[in-house]
Amino acid sequence: MESTYLALASKSNFNKALRHFYKVSGVVDDMESSRNLADIVNDELDSNEIAEDQILPIVGSIIRDKYNYSYDSYNIVEPVTEFQKIADEASKWSALDIVVVYYNPGGKICLINPKNIDHWERVRELATDQLAVIYVKYLKEENRKIEKAAINALEEMLAGKDVFLNKSFIDGSIVHKKPAKREKKAEEPAKGKGNITPKYAIEVSNELFHNGNVEAWKKIIESYTTSYPSLAVYIYHGGELVNDINSLFKWGKVKHGDSIFFQVAGEDIKGVSKLQKYLYEGASPRFEQFLKIAVGQILRLF
Repeated sequence: MESTYLALASKSNFNKALRHFYKVSGVVDDMESSRNLADIVNDELDSNEIAEDQILPIVGSIIRDKYNYSYDSYNIVEPVTEFQKIADEASKWSALDIVVVYYNPGGKICLINPKNIDHWERVRELATDQLAVIYVKYLKEENRKIEKAAINALEEMLAGKDVFLNKSFIDGSIVHKKPAKREKKAEEPAKGKGNITPKYAIEVSNELFHNGNVEAWKKIIESYTTSYPSLAVYIYHGGELVNDINSLFKWGKVKHGDSIFFQVAGEDIKGVSKLQKYLYEGASPRFEQFLKIAVGQILRLF
């Protein structure tokens, strides 16, 4: 007996499937307007219009089945943290549409338009041996040879190699709709004023990043800035600077496997590795160890 439709027997599942079908139809319309799938999906994720478990079904139904992109699975050879050169080179490839599906160490799926530096900034690092699936479509006509060449070129760049510009990747008559620039919600640390560390990812290993995790982070950061008063700690989530860490406590907003980033700015930066360790603990089920302190007292961690 066929069981394909059994999941639709309940009203809630049927309505959920129906919403997904409407969303897929809307994504197709956006792509027909020369938008990149990763740009569309990430905007929808940011506005909570789609859920993470919809990403792969959208990729499979649209760019694999409907538009028949060429693709290749690639395991990251060594950590990649510098992306500007890749974005600059890929941006020249006007005859190609490209989407990268990256699986981070926590199992989270990230969609990347390699021409969009904001997407690389979301990921921050491609970790060794993690899977990336590269999808490419030549927009002028069916041409698997050019698509495969572009996939190989991008894989070489991810491996740290230089590539020569392939003229077949370029067509000045094709105009891509550029992604809208994100508005900054808070003032980020100004470059040139002291030193600034890279942004370090803290993966949430608790079931949710709830109020207890937030309070643990506040006490850890308070301990750090008390020990190093000339240094400032900046928190990022979803590609945006978090001005008020309490805003991360919204039931279900930050889940198990999500990443929150931090950055330290100031002169004579110290204690970052220890801060990273404590913040990781504070985002885990072991957060309570940082809450066992009397009101008004400051943890002595650094």
